[in-house]
Amino acid sequence: MDFVHSFGVLAIQHLQNNYKEYHDFLNLMSTVSDPRNMFSLYFPLWFHLSHDVGTKMIWVAVIGDWFNLIFKWSLFGERPYWWVHETQFYHNDTTPHLEQFHITCETGPGSPSGHAMGSSCIWYVMVTSALNFAQPSTISSTMCFQRFRLLRFCLWMCFWLIQISVCISRVYIATHFPHQVILGLFIGMLVAELFDHVPSVNNASLKAYLHMTAFLFSLAFWFYLLLRLLDIDPLWSVCKAKQWCANPAWIHLDTTPFAGLVRNLGALFGLGLAVNSDMFVQSCKGKNGNKIVFKLMCVTATLTFLQLYDFIKITTHSEVLFYVLSFCKSASTPLSVVAVIPFCVHLLIRDEERKLS
Repeated sequence: MDFVHSFGVLAIQHLQNNYKEYHDFLNLMSTVSDPRNMFSLYFPLWFHLSHDVGTKMIWVAVIGDWFNLIFKWSLFGERPYWWVHETQFYHNDTTPHLEQFHITCETGPGSPSGHAMGSSCIWYVMVTSALNFAQPSTISSTMCFQRFRLLRFCLWMCFWLIQISVCISRVYIATHFPHQVILGLFIGMLVAELFDHVPSVNNASLKAYLHMTAFLFSLAFWFYLLLRLLDIDPLWSVCKAKQWCANPAWIHLDTTPFAGLVRNLGALFGLGLAVNSDMFVQSCKGKNGNKIVFKLMCVTATLTFLQLYDFIKITTHSEVLFYVLSFCKSASTPLSVVAVIPFCVHLLIRDEERKLS
């Protein structure tokens, strides 16, 4: 792997030396592709456009990120920003210099890329869902089919442009090697494609959500214990990140493997509570559920709430407390988007209709 890694280092140096003027754009693409943004941006928009698509997005994101965790623990992928300091591939006087940024120092193993995998997962769902909405009927005119082909071409072009930009951005900031982002990209697409053949998630009961949450946590936990029994430290990468990160302030607890696990399981648990609640049934499944005004008000309110909610930072003084609070905060996000805020909007619209009648 040293040869592959050395080639990756050359690619990173080429990007950092020749494309510095695109620094802000590439940093933006890394930030936008953060799996955490799925819950605060893409999910609220799509859920109020289509409940099935929104639900599918959460499931794809959670299962995809869970597989990403298992792959990371299995593949022991290095990250460029620490590999160049520890490898014996270079002589001491020829160690290449890689510039680090405030989003470089992620603490989990490097392969496959979680950002590339999460981004391809979600955007694949969004593109295929949009095409399903626009799919013309068999009795449509030739012009309709031509417009659909043009739309399909444009959407897939946008998909690949975004994914390539995300992959380049992760390589540019020296947090991944090129082969790691490519692997993440295609695994993410595969996970999303597999979920096209699992329609039952849209009608899952609360019991099914609880069972799946417990199942995913148990598998990850037992896999962690297995690695420990084999005298392998699953958190080996955290020590390397702390040792070689240029600025200790750039190391964040929410980039550790367990942080992603509890965040995603919290979101799945919260979605299960929400879609099986009376508030969801009365609001989104009631007579106001299909009204454009109701949907627009829900989207506006949820996006505003989530942006403000993001300002609440979780304490990092205790790891256990941090993970518990992360789970609760993640669970409250879909609960707010799916049930609480739509129910409040429903009550507001109902009161206004009573005043007018």
